[in-house]
Amino acid sequence: MSVGTIIQLVNKILNTRLFSISNADITLFLLIIFFTLFIGVIIISRLIARKAIFKVLSRSRIDKGLQYTFQRITEYTLISIGAIIVFQFIGINLSSLAVMFGLLSVGIGFGLQNITSNFISGVILLIERPIKVGDRVRVGDVEGNVFEINIRSTTVRSLENISIIVPNSEFITSQVVNLSHVDLKIRLDINVGVSYDSNLDDVVRSLREVADENMEVLKTPPKFVHLTEFADSAWIMRLCVWIADPKLHPRVRSDINCAIVRKFRENNIVIAYPQIDLHLCSSVPLPLVIKDENSGK
Repeated sequence: MSVGTIIQLVNKILNTRLFSISNADITLFLLIIFFTLFIGVIIISRLIARKAIFKVLSRSRIDKGLQYTFQRITEYTLISIGAIIVFQFIGINLSSLAVMFGLLSVGIGFGLQNITSNFISGVILLIERPIKVGDRVRVGDVEGNVFEINIRSTTVRSLENISIIVPNSEFITSQVVNLSHVDLKIRLDINVGVSYDSNLDDVVRSLREVADENMEVLKTPPKFVHLTEFADSAWIMRLCVWIADPKLHPRVRSDINCAIVRKFRENNIVIAYPQIDLHLCSSVPLPLVIKDENSGK
């Protein structure tokens, strides 16, 4: 087979009409051009959003979460504009896209509900910003930092440095605890059971000293100590302190717990442990048995 014949065969395959959208004939050649241009639009949009926009915003005083939101919105806007231009370039006008959206709606009805829900939820997350990149959040049993918000899912980096992919709809339809939403300051409540034999004033003073000696504990709002409960074998004391960064709460809690153990030992304060006192009594007198050593009875 000659080279000319091969070129004619390839040309025929590339220009064979596959289907039509409105008055536009779609060929394999047009599909190749479309996907090539569309991929190019995505790459260029990301470069512009991540390089140019980020460099401009990084010089301002806007927080990183808002910078990320602007970056993502810019990226999606450029991709949308680029997609419209690509459609026009291959000869498909915007009015004919209504047919494609109609077909897409049928597909959504048959199994793309979750994808559509996550897509819309991603847009809501970027606009309303109930969470933002860098926030410390709890979703179900997972606690970690928001690392990236994509159009379908959000990546949460756990305390063990494990990336957890959470669908965006979880942040909209489920209860989410955002430890960094409005104010970074959070309160730590640390409970400890103290023996009833301890001196209450010494207990309160020791707990206050523990809080004063920790460098991460804020002076304002002030710390306080509560006696919350009279348990079966202990007073339940609660030390309440404030810290500036919610990401530090596991370490600060551990440091304070260790300091409480040391401080209580210095002041001879006993940390209570579960115990049960049994008191036996009988209403029937027990017979007194005297053993005769000679008879063995």
